[in-house]
Amino acid sequence: MPVSEEWIHALPKTDLHCHLDGSMRIETILDIAQKCKISLPADSPDGLRKLLVCGEHTKSLEDYLKAFDITLLVLQTEDALRRAAYELVQDVTAENVWYIEVRFSPILHTSQGLSLGKIVEAVLDGLKDGEKQFGTRTGLILCGMRHMSPRITKQLAELCIAYRYQGVVGFDLAGTEDEYPAKDHREAFYLVLDNNINCTIHAGETSGPSSIHQALHYCGAHRIGHGTNLKEDGGLLNYVNDHRIPLEICLTSNLHTKSIDSIASHPLRFFYDYGLRVTVNTDNRLMSDTTLTKELALAAKELNFTENEIRDLIIFGFKSAFIYYRTRVTLLNEALRRLAEIKVPAMEDKL
Repeated sequence: MPVSEEWIHALPKTDLHCHLDGSMRIETILDIAQKCKISLPADSPDGLRKLLVCGEHTKSLEDYLKAFDITLLVLQTEDALRRAAYELVQDVTAENVWYIEVRFSPILHTSQGLSLGKIVEAVLDGLKDGEKQFGTRTGLILCGMRHMSPRITKQLAELCIAYRYQGVVGFDLAGTEDEYPAKDHREAFYLVLDNNINCTIHAGETSGPSSIHQALHYCGAHRIGHGTNLKEDGGLLNYVNDHRIPLEICLTSNLHTKSIDSIASHPLRFFYDYGLRVTVNTDNRLMSDTTLTKELALAAKELNFTENEIRDLIIFGFKSAFIYYRTRVTLLNEALRRLAEIKVPAMEDKL
């Protein structure tokens, strides 16, 4: 019998790969644009949704990323950044996400003159306000951008270090892989690692396993964002498995970026069966029109994950969080108790 989406919704969950500028509410984008007199390419919810939410018209990662030009238009003030962060915590709390790591690149929010420090502080304030109001724990990951100068990436790494005790839990590198190798930005990651900060890198999404190799062996990544093409290199696959390096899997966005041909062909099933530590995440809740509940339901429906296997995916998420060990253990134990309490619906309830 199929796994119930209602059951998945009730389970405690983590989201370790979620972009702030890809997870806004349509209504918030329109409201901020109206208040700040920003011209958008559409002025109605339906019109804007057609431009932002991906589907058959999305042909590549580059095509997928075009929607961010719109959300970034309205995320250029402290109030807008704070609001987006706060509302994201509210949204994930509504589906029982107990811990979320939100990521964004501060350098993309400077067009109106905000300093990098003010940008980070605004997002942290929104996350902290959301924590207090709704209870979901949060961490912030700062992103360098592959297509930008390594000098800028290093500047963002320094920013990461400056806010490491104020809610920033990690550093990332995002953007198009093929033309912009991770190894060009390794000095920034040396700096982050020298300061004992966790890092993750988008790799192996639209490029081959060599991109994952660079993320691990040039930049020292502790987790891999996506890693879809890891299956093409058996030696690297075993290295990732042996060292328990988590993969941040995002099913729907992988389909939209054409990293996979269909959900049914996604290597998540193979990775799990082989023993890898795989986590399921949303990536961009707005662009992919998804939630964590939907992503796990897809794993069940398209990749035949059972109730116990869904629990495993959730547990892997808690184990892979970039938070202090003692806090992680406490949160994991709380989640394990809750997972045991929430029973699978009886057979007659499914029929």
